[in-house]
Formats: sequence, structure tokens, C-alpha cells
Amino acid sequence: MANIKSAIKRNKQNDKRRLRNRVYRGRARTFVAKARSEITSGDAQNAAEAVQIAVQALDKAAEKGIIHKNNAARRKSRLMKQLNSLQQ
Repeated sequence: MANIKSAIKRNKQNDKRRLRNRVYRGRARTFVAKARSEITSGDAQNAAEAVQIAVQALDKAAEKGIIHKNNAARRKSRLMKQLNSLQQ
């Protein structure tokens, strides 16, 4: 446990930020998982909608600095690759 005032404050700030970041990271993970399950189900229309929502969630997380922009780009690329293989 921190004894110094600035360290105590820093711990409080870190806790607040962690909780705030969890929301966006969790949403991105959830929507990516839903998109992958839609792709494996084989329904191209629902899969395309789910991928679009997942891409938006990834962009939002990257915009807020919760995940790196290249990380978001890589995940979006992999999702689109899977979706395109389904549609062909």
C-alpha cells in the first residue's frame, strides 16, 4: 500500500482509468466474438452487420487510446478477411 500522497492519488487515478477502459475493451471483445460466431454460422448478411459493429467498437477503443491503432487495424483486417472468405 502506498504511503506517499502522490502515490495514493496515482493509485486512485489508475483505478478509475482501468474501470473506464474496461468498458471499451470489453465491448470490442464482445462484438468481435459475436462477429466471429456469425461468420462461422454461415449467414453472410448477419455476419456483415456484426463485423460492421465490431469495426466501430474497435475504432472507438483505438480512438480513446485503450488499444493501439495498429492492434485495431490488425483485428479489423482479420475480421474482414474471414468475412470475405465467407462471401465467396
